[in-house]
Amino acid sequence: MSAGPKVAVVSDIHGNLEALDAVIADLDRRGVEHVACLGDFVGYGASPNECVERLQPRLEAAVVGNHDIAALGRIQLGSFNSEAAVAARWTRQSLSPETVRYLEALADTVVWRGMRLVHATPSEPRRWHYVLSIRDAVEEFGGFEEQVCLIGHSHYPGSFRMHGSKIEYTREELIDLEDGGRHIVNVASVGQPRDGDPRAGYLLVDEEQRRLTHVRLEYEVTGAAERIVAAGLPNYLAERLKWGE
Repeated sequence: MSAGPKVAVVSDIHGNLEALDAVIADLDRRGVEHVACLGDFVGYGASPNECVERLQPRLEAAVVGNHDIAALGRIQLGSFNSEAAVAARWTRQSLSPETVRYLEALADTVVWRGMRLVHATPSEPRRWHYVLSIRDAVEEFGGFEEQVCLIGHSHYPGSFRMHGSKIEYTREELIDLEDGGRHIVNVASVGQPRDGDPRAGYLLVDEEQRRLTHVRLEYEVTGAAERIVAAGLPNYLAERLKWGE
């Protein structure tokens, strides 16, 4: 690691306190001082208030996610699958006034340390599209001016690089920003990975070496699953944490 500021970006915590605590412990171990969040603090998991309480004091920037808005009662749940809709209703009833105020104040998109932050897509932040293919990325590169745009939402870490008119996709752990290209980077989910890897994830930013690193961490999946079941949420939401899907 360089001697410069330690910077990290987290996303899609989804009320998973065990996963968030593992990530925070790793940030502390690395001496990370600057942290941002790409939204979906809540939804699916059984610890929405605790996750916001843990993370909020550490954040320099954050944007809102669709599950955050759903928990505030501002999205029609017809577009959610049945388990997600049940979790959204449960979360809405469980939020503290402090958590509600925090989520309500979040912006759709911000620029932080020269990078564009948005939960889903820079071109239409509230349409909740996914960026999973080069075809998706073509339009999204026109939605921001910065060299780097960091997104969450899909829970599937990877990055798109545009150099001239060419766009490439990679799931490599390291992303080099020194080549003059532009990048859309999908940050791994802290609390509900969906790429077949059940470990929690976040993005480490080395500003001096112009490098981004996808970090994955083991955490107490069983404890998070047990909380979900104990809260009366669908068993599927507990089981999928074990699969990373």
